[in-house]
Amino acid sequence: MDNLLTSSLELAGTFAFALSGIKLASGKQIDWFGAYLVGLATAIGGGTIRDILLDVTPFWMLHSKYFITTAVALLAFLIFNDKIFRWWNALLVFDAIGLGLFTMAGLSKSVATGLPFWVCIAMGTITGSIGGVIRDVLLNEVPLLLRRDIYALACVTGGLVYFGCIYLKLPTSVTEMIAGSIIILIRLLSIHFHIHLPVLKIKNGK
Repeated sequence: MDNLLTSSLELAGTFAFALSGIKLASGKQIDWFGAYLVGLATAIGGGTIRDILLDVTPFWMLHSKYFITTAVALLAFLIFNDKIFRWWNALLVFDAIGLGLFTMAGLSKSVATGLPFWVCIAMGTITGSIGGVIRDVLLNEVPLLLRRDIYALACVTGGLVYFGCIYLKLPTSVTEMIAGSIIILIRLLSIHFHIHLPVLKIKNGK
């Protein structure tokens, strides 16, 4: 059941992140294949870095479903463009969903290796946020991770909630649902209410 849940989280996160990458690429005069590559890099980038750090074969080398899911995301964008992106700031909505789902997938995979909790939180944060960084760099945008927006901090908070739920001995499925929802909620609330961390500045030139 846990493996099925983790696989479902990865596929849902792949679709959400790929769609966010494709949406952003659509405003950059990029062709369909280029948009597919941007979506794919967004979807698998964080997980690839995570697996390299964990010294395991990158997940996308073992299954073709991530490539297929990205293709489905591109097809969905081409067919349902107007309907899918009718919402306010839909790109950030899909990005928030991918952030929560991928962070949980990274946490679950790291916990299964028996790593310390702080390493697992770091791996979850990398899984959730680095794909977006790669996307933004490819499209010549300032990465969300480096802006004032609450982004990686949402992943860290979700990771702490995750281990809090484990301490309370909640079922794994409930733990991942709660922690993932917290990440998505924090991200969406920070966008809606313009909540951000203070900008680092040098006062009086010192």
